[in-house]
Amino acid sequence: MKYNRILLKLSGESLMGNQGYGIDPVRLNSYAAQIRNVVEKGIQVGIVVGGGNIFRGLSGAAKGFDRVKGDQMGMMATVINSLALNSAFEAIGLPSKVFTAIPMFPVGYPYSKWEAIKALKDGTVAIMSCGTGSPYFTTDTGSALRAIEIEADVMLKGTRVDGVYTADPEKDPEAKKYDKITYDEMIAKNLKVMDITATALCKENNMPIYVFNMDKEGNLEKMLNGENIGTLVY
Repeated sequence: MKYNRILLKLSGESLMGNQGYGIDPVRLNSYAAQIRNVVEKGIQVGIVVGGGNIFRGLSGAAKGFDRVKGDQMGMMATVINSLALNSAFEAIGLPSKVFTAIPMFPVGYPYSKWEAIKALKDGTVAIMSCGTGSPYFTTDTGSALRAIEIEADVMLKGTRVDGVYTADPEKDPEAKKYDKITYDEMIAKNLKVMDITATALCKENNMPIYVFNMDKEGNLEKMLNGENIGTLVY
């Protein structure tokens, strides 16, 4: 496998599975099993998970919530998802540790780069919640930041779509998929795979991004084995 340490960004919406809200235990357990398979092959895995299946700060602001409070509510949603992953990992014998960017002990351990790396080196999955810990930043930006901090080889964005397209493939049947695309092209074409802040942060720090469909079982392992199942952003 070509990567030693990865940062996997999981979508909160994907955790809903076929439900309209919350956490689908089938999807949760599928993710846990796929991640255990790669950890058992010696890959160090850090995870950042979104909170859109429970609460999204931006949509809260649109409904009249104060933006900062809305974003803080979104951060709490990522903690709930992180604890669910933590529980699913423990149930299948995979050690994992939840870190929070906002002090929340004993719910999770205060996030620190060095503690997260120590966990990774011990074969423990480091689940990093609360995004960046600051409002006005998405969990994509949180993922980019954590990937750079923990010195990951790549940031994997596991979504419901199998890569980056010329348009939204769920809305436009003519949309074409890219095998590779540069950070600059993605920003210039306004492809809404990740927000501009996250993309710019990865560009400035030479952090490659790989976008793939995490909901298809076995895809994580295929991607790590070098199969071309998504899009590389470089």
